[in-house]
Amino acid sequence: MNKPQEPPGELKWAGLVKVHAMNARLTPGTILLLTIPPLMWACNAVMGRMLSPIIPPMMLNLLRWGIAFVLLLPLAGWVLKPNSGLWTLWRRFALIGFLSVGCYNALQYLALHTSSAINVTLVAASTPVWMLLIGRIFFGAKISRRQILGAALSIMGVLLVICRGQPQLLLKVELVLGDVYILLASLAWAWYSWMLASPDDPPKIRGNWAAFLVAQMVFGLGWSSLLAAGEWALTDTQIQWSWFLAGALLFIAIGPALLAYGCWAVGIGRAGPSMASFFANLTPLFTAILSSALLGEIPHLYHAVAFALIVGGIVVTSRRR
Repeated sequence: MNKPQEPPGELKWAGLVKVHAMNARLTPGTILLLTIPPLMWACNAVMGRMLSPIIPPMMLNLLRWGIAFVLLLPLAGWVLKPNSGLWTLWRRFALIGFLSVGCYNALQYLALHTSSAINVTLVAASTPVWMLLIGRIFFGAKISRRQILGAALSIMGVLLVICRGQPQLLLKVELVLGDVYILLASLAWAWYSWMLASPDDPPKIRGNWAAFLVAQMVFGLGWSSLLAAGEWALTDTQIQWSWFLAGALLFIAIGPALLAYGCWAVGIGRAGPSMASFFANLTPLFTAILSSALLGEIPHLYHAVAFALIVGGIVVTSRRR
């Protein structure tokens, strides 16, 4: 009896997108998985701003992921073995590692050095739009009216946080080089998120969040090392070592790196990239709340309105017809 042939890659992607569309309704567990990453990434943005005077961005990114890699090796070191399936797909994991470990956070840390917080958050708010466009152009995902409406509601909520409840402030925004960095980071993250939904990964790696992180970190650390080496050679790089820096590095390695990326990968596997992208818009809201708490400021009414808009966008997108 002839063995049934594998469907072409395009058909497998189309089937995967269809499955995600059919299972778009969110469960409490999936909501939790997709809410933890933006909370951790908000902590990462605040911490990155605090660390910017004492450590350069590329070195910060390299040390963060280096610590995370060492912590994860006891759980998934077997991925490095020749028979794990990683090395047969090294081109794919090299690209994933570049987009996530090597590119996204490095550009974000660099943007925090060269642009204002309001501009960085404003440009990053475009991520769901890029997610929808990349999904449509490269992966055959259809864009529904609900997704368009959900994207509009979520971005309105983000803009409300950015302008602190005063829309006229948005007219005074001027783009600088840092805004280009965060735009490139948003595009990288959108592409990375779609690649997480690939049906072609080895089952042993795909079914284990720690193994999947190690697989992308192997190559991501290579990219990060190249960027850090370039930074060290071309700039006057200085690190002000302290117990605060050591504790901060450990925190961003465990929380925003391991915990957030693990939850994001599992959450995308359940809800799909397009749905997950709307949860990423919770990051500016959490960032505003954390910044207010650290500065001793009382949250305002517009924070609650923005939260309602962002959650409304998620709900509208996730509802079945």
